[in-house]
Amino acid sequence: MLRERLSEPVAAADAAGAQRPRRLRRSSGLRRLVRETRLSVDRLLYPMFVVPGDGVEREIGSLPGQLQRSVDRMGAAAREVADAGIQGVLLFGQAAVKSPVGDEASASDGAVQRAIGEIKAAAPELVVFTDVCLCAYTDHGHCGVLHGHTIDNDASVERITEVALSHAQAGADVVAPSDMMDGRVGAIRSVLDAEGFSETAIMAYAAKYASAFYGPFREASGSAPAFGDRRGYQMDPGNAREALREVGLDLEEGADIVMVKPALTYLDVIARVRAEYDAPLAAYLVSGEFAAIKAAAERGWLDERAAAMEALTAVARAGADIIITYWAPEAARWLGEGPTH
Repeated sequence: MLRERLSEPVAAADAAGAQRPRRLRRSSGLRRLVRETRLSVDRLLYPMFVVPGDGVEREIGSLPGQLQRSVDRMGAAAREVADAGIQGVLLFGQAAVKSPVGDEASASDGAVQRAIGEIKAAAPELVVFTDVCLCAYTDHGHCGVLHGHTIDNDASVERITEVALSHAQAGADVVAPSDMMDGRVGAIRSVLDAEGFSETAIMAYAAKYASAFYGPFREASGSAPAFGDRRGYQMDPGNAREALREVGLDLEEGADIVMVKPALTYLDVIARVRAEYDAPLAAYLVSGEFAAIKAAAERGWLDERAAAMEALTAVARAGADIIITYWAPEAARWLGEGPTH
């Protein structure tokens, strides 16, 4: 019988199962050994919201588990983030008083500027990224300076550059312009270098889409536009080739890291950017993507841990080096606990 089997044609053997990928899926150990994409806590960057006032720790209704904190509460929170093994935080601020040009965004005593010092004192090993924009500071809620109801690109770039410089002066390691104005990366790089901050890196929101998935964030940051929308400066969701152009322009202007935002709904764009450029690539798993999974999990429709880890793995698999995610603390714990299956 064995002799007969050995004499069968190779094609028959193949048909009988010589090629069976399932063999390497039959146990957790085998699956882990041959896994192509390995998620690590080292990839994670945690967004945090700092607000004016004292003693503030306020849950954000549309982002379960996420808090707005005043400056005096940021140090202890940052220490917890660092103790979880997370490498960095991305700070978003708010103004006590909004104005047409977002004056508080660049104030030396602004919430973000003061929070940087608190974080550095409590957790000096954390890399501090700061979101550089005007939308949470302007009374109209747009990301730049208005001329009538139209964004003035060059005036906006001047203000964005002032904000970035104030963050660098406060001690930020990486400034992250998110406004999507043309030329702002080059302007920031020029000013930072001229002012003695050549070591301060820039993470550009290079391909930031005008997405429906930003809703919960606008509650968290108080940044909803008072009129109109941001489609005149954020990218059209139908465009992918344009993203490659935007990324290329930002790299030419001096960006050290480029970002695609959102992440889950733009995995193809992440993959295309990764294939085209060797620069460090970040992707932001945004508030709406997070909230959608959270809401489904709260209703028992999804297993939150399994869905979150699958989503994060997908972003890493697409090519992101850095994943900005509200799940960072939980994901760090889950990774430490090991796989569930």
